[in-house]
Amino acid sequence: MRDVFVIGVGMTKFARYWDRSIKSIAAEALEKTLADADIGQDALDAIYFSNSNWGYQSNQHCIRGQVALRPLGVMGLPIYNLENACAGGATGFHCAWMGVASGVYECVIALGAEKMYDEDKVKMFKAFWTGIDVENMVPHMEMLQAVSKNIDLEIPKEDDGGGAGQNRSAFMDVYSAFARYHMNKYGTTQKQLAVIASKNHFHSSMNPNAQYQNQIGVDEVLAARSVSWPLTVPMCAPVGDGGAGAVLCSADFLKKLKHARPVKIRASVLGSGTDRRIEEENKDIACLVSQKAYAMAGVGPEDIHVAEVHDATAFGELHQSESLGFCPMGQGGVFAESGATKLGGKIPINTSGGLESRGHPIGASGLGQIHELVTQLRHEAGLRQVEGCKLAMAENGGGNLAYEEAAMGIHILEKV
Repeated sequence: MRDVFVIGVGMTKFARYWDRSIKSIAAEALEKTLADADIGQDALDAIYFSNSNWGYQSNQHCIRGQVALRPLGVMGLPIYNLENACAGGATGFHCAWMGVASGVYECVIALGAEKMYDEDKVKMFKAFWTGIDVENMVPHMEMLQAVSKNIDLEIPKEDDGGGAGQNRSAFMDVYSAFARYHMNKYGTTQKQLAVIASKNHFHSSMNPNAQYQNQIGVDEVLAARSVSWPLTVPMCAPVGDGGAGAVLCSADFLKKLKHARPVKIRASVLGSGTDRRIEEENKDIACLVSQKAYAMAGVGPEDIHVAEVHDATAFGELHQSESLGFCPMGQGGVFAESGATKLGGKIPINTSGGLESRGHPIGASGLGQIHELVTQLRHEAGLRQVEGCKLAMAENGGGNLAYEEAAMGIHILEKV
């Protein structure tokens, strides 16, 4: 396989766009990404377009990339339409990497665009059900609720799943079930989750592309409205819209460019979950996929200087910090509370603000991670810059089957 480089990244501000279409969002992301790479559309050999919700929201189930990009004059090129729930952006990036690494293409773009917010709140939240096996929904949610049974925690009386799809995403209940299990097994506290959320809001306050740019203290996070205990509102990713992209190319193509600021892709791995038992944490999808990524890159977790991980909730970040090997299993809360994952710490995580605060327009989220890490490795992140960073990791998971994500993409990038 050939070396592959990222030569351009771009993204819209992640936000709630009441009066913008997918076409408009994709157009802005494409324009900014190509401008950053300093190339035109004519340089592209293929496009990998990620989107999950357009079919559900507006009935555009097929040819989404072609429909989104035709108004921009993008015609004739191969356009690959990709959907992998919340891991769609990482999947598009991985497929783009394969297209160049294999020698089929010289220069391609991975582009994600999503419009999630809707005035019809029930319709909006029910969209998230499609990231779970819909034919097995009731027994699946009962299985997750059973995780919280027979555990020694004082759980406040609240809606145990009945509000999922009505006033919140079903995935908040998925995350809360796993958080309760972790708290019971390892002694993780709600305050430690609040530390993670507060840290990510601090990071996003320095990110002009973030949906939320306000700082929130730990006590304020704890006092906020409960979503699904132990998760409060600031611990959970908001619903929003946005687009992001990355241009990838070969070493031969890179030589033709005069003003490139390349970042090398050391590893790109895509994997699916398994039917492991909940206590088999060493078989977690992130453990298995990250091990492949580390082996491909020839590095270990101790070599990573900055990471963007899939924190649809604060517990998601805690869990991934363990599964990716940044700290021992069961110590994610202690690790975060020590300051290790904050700017200036041992391994800053989610310097963009993460999904919790930067935002989570599903098909674009994984590419939003790439945007942040390329910006960091170019040392262009301003106040949120991780000093001296040379290696970065992105982890983007999607959907839920059994006790873990259904799909996951992990990438390791290197400063050139």
